[in-house]
Amino acid sequence: MSGGRNEPPGSALAQPLRPPSLGRAALYAGLFVLGAVLGVAGALLQPAWFPGGLLLALAAEAGLCLGAGRAAGRRGGAVAPALGWALAVVLLTTSRPEGDFLFAAGAGSYLFLLGGIAVAVICATLAPVRQPDGGSARLRK
Repeated sequence: MSGGRNEPPGSALAQPLRPPSLGRAALYAGLFVLGAVLGVAGALLQPAWFPGGLLLALAAEAGLCLGAGRAAGRRGGAVAPALGWALAVVLLTTSRPEGDFLFAAGAGSYLFLLGGIAVAVICATLAPVRQPDGGSARLRK
């Protein structure tokens, strides 16, 4: 006895996965590149004006990830720039054959790396989640 309401055919996990539209895929790719650029800029900025540069770099990452998640309306909007940031920063941590490196073994570099990962996880968690199509789950009184 459904009471006249249209029940969804199953949970959101039971629905088949669909690839994103071309526009959404382009948006995610652009956000990924923007996150990578922000990671490189933050890596250069944070040692220059420590501790202000570190706070500015982490605030910029948080702003990009939160803003992208809200603009896209889905969690993927926040994850794409976070992945771009992480990839760029990890690639910058490797040393070159000449012995050059960008990150020194200091507290600022470790705070930037670990703080940036924490900011990315927090922003991805706070991003809106796609809701399944269907009626409200609230009971009517």
